[in-house]
Amino acid sequence: MTTETTRFETQPRTTFRKRLRALRRGGVTPLHLYGRGIQPMSLQAESRRLERLVTLTGSNTPLYVSVTGSPDTHFVFIREVQRHYLTGKIVHVDFYEVSMTERLEAEVPVRLVGEAPAVRVMQGILLQVMQAITVECLPLDIPQYVEVDVSGLTDFEKSVTVRDIRVSEKVKLLTPLGDLVARVTPPRVERAEEEEEAAAAPTAAEPEVVTARKAEEEEQEG
Repeated sequence: MTTETTRFETQPRTTFRKRLRALRRGGVTPLHLYGRGIQPMSLQAESRRLERLVTLTGSNTPLYVSVTGSPDTHFVFIREVQRHYLTGKIVHVDFYEVSMTERLEAEVPVRLVGEAPAVRVMQGILLQVMQAITVECLPLDIPQYVEVDVSGLTDFEKSVTVRDIRVSEKVKLLTPLGDLVARVTPPRVERAEEEEEAAAAPTAAEPEVVTARKAEEEEQEG
């Protein structure tokens, strides 16, 4: 799925340091916009609007950010979101400006689709090992997510790897193709029985270790 670009308006910020607490209490969150070859900017936005933006876009969706009073529009990604350690509310956001014509790396979430027969028929447990992959492409070509079909997982021996992920020809996969994405594991009861059988199996007697002292004592007895 191709990324849809959102527009977000901000305002210049003149409040800094100790006064930021009062700014946040007033329902406004401080922002910072920076990038290669541009002058960093201190900005701010209404906290409720910013929370919705972060929830909807995440870190791999490009945005058009405008600043009240300026004719310029900045093509950015959300680089960092800082939250209060107790309340979880956003206390600061960094925007990073990029070039629309420059390829970059991005983390893209992995979504499993379809039904794995090994789960339905064999009561196995579907295990998603990889939550995201790394890709390289132009900013507007970054997928919001990639889908992985698990309908081919018919038994516990089969698996899905990065090689099975289909992306646009404009997108290059950087994650190793052989890395595991998902598989179906045996049901917990079956695994528990196997572990019990392994524990109950007789173990081979440990070989006697003949030390130099013991060998000497045996020669004297002989």
